[in-house]
Amino acid sequence: MNAAGHEESMDQALERLDALQREIDRRIVGHRAVIEGILAGLLAGGHVLLEGVPGLGKTLLVKSLSDALQLEFARIQFTPDLMPADIIGTQMVMLDEGGGRHFSFQPGPVFTQLLLADEINRATPKTQSALLEAMEEKKVTVGRTGHSLQEPFMVLATQNPIEMEGTYPLPEAQLDRFLLKLTASFPEAEDLSRIVDRTTGSALPEVRPVMSGPELEELRALVRQVVIAEHVKGYAIRLVLSTHPDHPSATPLARRYVRHGASPRGVQSLVLTAKAFALFAGRLNVSFEDIEAAAAPALRHRVLLNFEGEAEGIGAEDLVGELLRETPVVEGGARA
Repeated sequence: MNAAGHEESMDQALERLDALQREIDRRIVGHRAVIEGILAGLLAGGHVLLEGVPGLGKTLLVKSLSDALQLEFARIQFTPDLMPADIIGTQMVMLDEGGGRHFSFQPGPVFTQLLLADEINRATPKTQSALLEAMEEKKVTVGRTGHSLQEPFMVLATQNPIEMEGTYPLPEAQLDRFLLKLTASFPEAEDLSRIVDRTTGSALPEVRPVMSGPELEELRALVRQVVIAEHVKGYAIRLVLSTHPDHPSATPLARRYVRHGASPRGVQSLVLTAKAFALFAGRLNVSFEDIEAAAAPALRHRVLLNFEGEAEGIGAEDLVGELLRETPVVEGGARA
């Protein structure tokens, strides 16, 4: 594609993204970083884990996104008694016209395009694992038969970080399948006032669909075309390597408090999210600032603390903050 074609594609992409954000803003107050993170995950083709205390509008945010996209939407409320078949579907005995019996697969709610997995950590590990294949392979296997999911497909999961009773923490393998982990913070007084105005009136503002599945696929293809220079990619790689306690470039907090550093998916997530952020800014090249903006959501759930780190209350935000302070943007250089 020539320069004029790239410029035209960029202009169309920005128009579509602006329209999408405007529709979401009609219903959602604040949460700007969370909205940008969800859109980045959407454009990067990954899944997003959204964490926050109850009442912050996490579910409403995901529902508003589904209303603004012309995609099939399904919601699963995870509970301790939820079974894998309740998610992926099951084989049922059916009668044909001749009175014969045969098995027929009845798809579950995972056969959609935008799946809200609400309070995902309330389900048992067996049920949580039912999503693993769907998230990674975009298909579901029942018996010996594989059933492909419709593209685009995205899982948006929510979880409550403070309530531990009756919950089952997600295993590391499943956490690693989420491209990003976002945290919803409590709104300020001005935002609270606007929330009250919008939610205590006669009806919530209507959100119109402004983007179709094919248009979303075009944006995803454009994200993949965003260029990342070797020295910027090298910075992303050094950030991930610095999370490993046994690596020479490990930061002091990582050496003392980290049990396992980020996986190779961490680098992939870091780069893809940075490409999406660059597209939001109207650029077709990734900057150091894009990598830094993507670092926390891409790495916070991929760094496993040891017992000492958990006992002393060291958080993933502390580790990522030190990574950004200590890791030089140029190999062999000093951090500015």
